[in-house]
Amino acid sequence: MWNDFKNFAMRGNVLDLAVGVIIGAAFGKIVSSLVDDVIMPLFGLLLGGIHFKNLSFTFNDTKIMYGSFIQSIVDFLIIAFSIFIFIRFVNRFKKQEEKKAEISEVDSKEKLLTEIRDLLKEK
Repeated sequence: MWNDFKNFAMRGNVLDLAVGVIIGAAFGKIVSSLVDDVIMPLFGLLLGGIHFKNLSFTFNDTKIMYGSFIQSIVDFLIIAFSIFIFIRFVNRFKKQEEKKAEISEVDSKEKLLTEIRDLLKEK
């Protein structure tokens, strides 16, 4: 059972997923700090000093904090956009690498075909 677990845990996909989760958590903290400490205070200044987290209303002795909900939506949108930009950058880099590999593959095929042609001409 231990060997089966070890084989499962050491598969590339599981390790990639674990690294992705850890980096995603760290990235989320960075973006949350950007939103909480930079963007939202500036946004609050533009709205005349309003802080979303403080927005609420009371209904039958229950305080409904709709400002926190708005803050969560803004956090989500900024994090989603940041991840979108990062994925776009990674995909662009992968495409460039694939083109380089494709070009080198074509070059090696052309070189081989040229050698074959030259050998056939000699005969």
